[in-house]
Order: sequence, then structure tokens, then C-alpha cells
Amino acid sequence: MNIGYVGLGLMGRPCVLNLMKAGHTVFVWARRKESAQQVVVEGAVFCDSIAEAASRCELLFLNVTNTEDVESVIFGPEGAAASGNKGLIIVDMSTISATATRTMAKRLAPLGMELVDAPVSGGTAGAQNGTLTIMVGASEKTFEKITPVLRAMGSTITRIGDCGAGQVAKSCNQIIITGAIAAVAEAFRFAEAAGVDPKPVREALLGGFAGSKVLEMHGMRMIEDNYAPGFKTVLHRKDMGIVKGIAEELHLKLPVSEVGIGLLERTIEAGHGEEDSSAIFTITGK
Repeated sequence: MNIGYVGLGLMGRPCVLNLMKAGHTVFVWARRKESAQQVVVEGAVFCDSIAEAASRCELLFLNVTNTEDVESVIFGPEGAAASGNKGLIIVDMSTISATATRTMAKRLAPLGMELVDAPVSGGTAGAQNGTLTIMVGASEKTFEKITPVLRAMGSTITRIGDCGAGQVAKSCNQIIITGAIAAVAEAFRFAEAAGVDPKPVREALLGGFAGSKVLEMHGMRMIEDNYAPGFKTVLHRKDMGIVKGIAEELHLKLPVSEVGIGLLERTIEAGHGEEDSSAIFTITGK
């Protein structure tokens, strides 16, 4: 299948490589051509505009930073909507507002194009290994059509509901991850203060009800004091800002999320914004 891909960062590049390994022809675009070099060398086709990429494919994947970026990629002067490719399915793997997603889908419908939200969890390791968890907001018919392609990038692919539902699920994911990272950081700091090495504490807890991927992976980052980004703190804060915005729309109080946002902000202020969000440990207990 001919596939387009926009957004060639830490997540996008390995996704493109996995799509090509699965036998798809991938047309890519990036603001800086050099950022596409790795995938072009492997066989991806570089396009001069997003509209060109969109015109040459059946599915166009997006993996960009925020809601404004998605809107620009779709509706900008040389964006996907300008391609005139009726029948195009745009699959947005970014993490953005569910409300904005639904609004953009309504704008695309009269053009004969469809927007699917398919945010992911699993970090760069999941993208590289093709084991991402993908949360999809789409009709059942469209979900069936795109699932074989999604399997090249993910191992857990779930239709949550119609358009926008995937983004809601991703926000739920971020709420849980934020609370879990903060809890692990606090537990390890507590252990240290009480004169106990967090390393065997982690090993013991992994075998009980406290065991989790966060304790396994983020906990080890804290123990090793290694915060090379799997997911940058600034992006984690961005995602929690989406949660906060939707909660306000729904007149919903989320006290754990509010605490988590505060910790992420303090971590950024301490100079760890470009590091993994497990760097919350560095400011915990202070």
C-alpha cells in the first residue's frame, strides 16, 4: 500500500522503517529534509510538500507535537486538505485534544477525507520494536481497513470508539502514567531517606501488586540516574495540559493529575525538560 508519513522524530522514524519492512511504499515529508535522511536511505520517498505526499497515498500518518501542528499539517496552504485526494484517510498518531480532533474531522468530511485518531503508548522502544499500543478512534469499517497497516507498528491495537475516542483513551493513559511515575519516585525517595537501597525494593515490589511497567522501566531509570528520553518531560507536561483542558470543559476535578502537573512543571524548571519524565525523581522529596 502507498502510505504517507509526516513527523519524523523519535517516534516517527522507526514507525516509517517498520512500515517499509512490512512491504509498504512510504512517502515522507519533514520541515528539515535532513531529518528524513535516515528513512530515505532505507527507501522512503521524500516529497516537497505535505500535499504531494497526501496526493500519492491512501493513508497519511501524522506524528507531530501538538494540536496546532496537526491543524497546520492538514489545513495549511500546502497541507493534506489541499491535495484534493478524495477518499484519503488521515491517521493522526499524535497526542492532541479530543475536542479539536472531532472538529477537524467535521471540517474534512465535506472534502471527502476522513480523520482517524490513533495515539500511541510505548515510547521510542515500542516504536523501534513495532510493539506500540495504539488507541483508535474510527468507524468499525475504517478500523478494519487500517488495522493490517497498524500491525506493522503496534502489537496492541484497540478500537476505542468513533473519532476522538482514541485521544480520550490516551489522556486516560497519561493520567495513570503520571500518577505512577510520581508514586514510584516518592516510594524510592522514602526508601532512601529510611536508609534502604531502592534497588532491592524495586525487585521485591515487581513481584507483587505494586508491579508495573512504570516500576520496571522508569524505576530502573531512577536507580541508574539515567534520564535519556523515552518520553520527554516537556511533552509529558503538554499531554497533561490536554487532560487539564478537557477536564475543565467537563467541569471535572482531577486532584491527582493536578499534583502530577505540578511535579512535571517543577522538573522542567529544574532543567530536566528535555530528559525523560522519570526525572521527576530528581525533585521528589525536596
